[in-house]
Amino acid sequence: MAVPKFKDMERAYGFDEVALVPGNITINPDQTNIELTIGNFTFSIPILAAAMDAVVDPNFAILLHKLGGLAVLNLDGVQTRYEKPNEVLAEITQASANEVTSLLQKIYSQPIKEKLIGERIQTIKQAGATCAVSVIPATTKRLAPIAKEAGADILVVQSTVTTARHISKSYRGLIFSELCQTVAPMPVIVGNCVTYSTSLELMKTGIDGILVGVGPGAACTTREVLGVGVPQVTATMDCAAARETYHKETGKYVAVITDGGIRTGSDLCKAFASGADAVMLGSIMAQAEEAPGKGYHWGMAHPHPSLPRGTRIKAGIRAPLERLLFGPTSVTDGTENFVGALRTAMGVCGALTIEDMHKVKMAIAPAIKTEGKYLQSIQGMCSG
Repeated sequence: MAVPKFKDMERAYGFDEVALVPGNITINPDQTNIELTIGNFTFSIPILAAAMDAVVDPNFAILLHKLGGLAVLNLDGVQTRYEKPNEVLAEITQASANEVTSLLQKIYSQPIKEKLIGERIQTIKQAGATCAVSVIPATTKRLAPIAKEAGADILVVQSTVTTARHISKSYRGLIFSELCQTVAPMPVIVGNCVTYSTSLELMKTGIDGILVGVGPGAACTTREVLGVGVPQVTATMDCAAARETYHKETGKYVAVITDGGIRTGSDLCKAFASGADAVMLGSIMAQAEEAPGKGYHWGMAHPHPSLPRGTRIKAGIRAPLERLLFGPTSVTDGTENFVGALRTAMGVCGALTIEDMHKVKMAIAPAIKTEGKYLQSIQGMCSG
């Protein structure tokens, strides 16, 4: 007798379970075009630095701009709550593991100072850098107009899970279509989401970019605490499918940005083959010598007053930001020269542009990192 199903489940894939198939032609890596466009802004590398206090401060934003990428400054963080944020950051990094969560909850309970928003944005703008800022939905209506007035270029509205429809006790929540009109012509990026239907509905509100990923970040514990998330390859593919549908219907192209879960060059390359136009990096950027966290990294949901869903991790200081992005490097594990990895993978797969990279064939290959690598695994165990 056939047993009825209570619900259907689909198989979802993460970076470790898939592989890119080489192309029929190859291209010199230096001939590939990896530019990213968001609204009227174009960036020479499709890499964003996550809006986390351990990753981005004004100096880091200026540096990444000079290297061709885009850093997002957290307007709900220590940069806008404290006159001397470096002292607060030092307090966080020096705290013991047992006390750091309660300390973060205390630090982030201080009010945001509107004056500091303008000062931080102006520091970035006066250096000639593109300024992207991040707000959470709860503070968007208050902070977005201030950021626009101060001269911010791109607005990111970010929470663990974002939808176009939100049910709450408040009379009128955040409506993205109205927000886009309010801050125009400033491009609006919204996240995070992982499904086709939610992405498509968000795109129809007029946004310019969408962040993909729920819980894959190294410092995020949402998947452990809430059990919510979709592996990044499947999530990116589903959101990219929504981008294609919306583009065909309207002619407007919305950038899909894979946010979280990227550890190595191979993960980054697979994100683009899955349909990403850009990637947002957190823990990788936290390992840069210039990052304000000085080798530490913590999630944006860590300071939640009643249900923290993040943890402080010691990412370590690996290298200057320029070497992390462009090399040269002598490490063999794919944790440096991410731009070089992307260009080389595109060349091997015959992809001249990021759009071509979207068309690269992928294979389900859970053994891709272990097949034939017995001696590497043995040496790794011995060195560990």
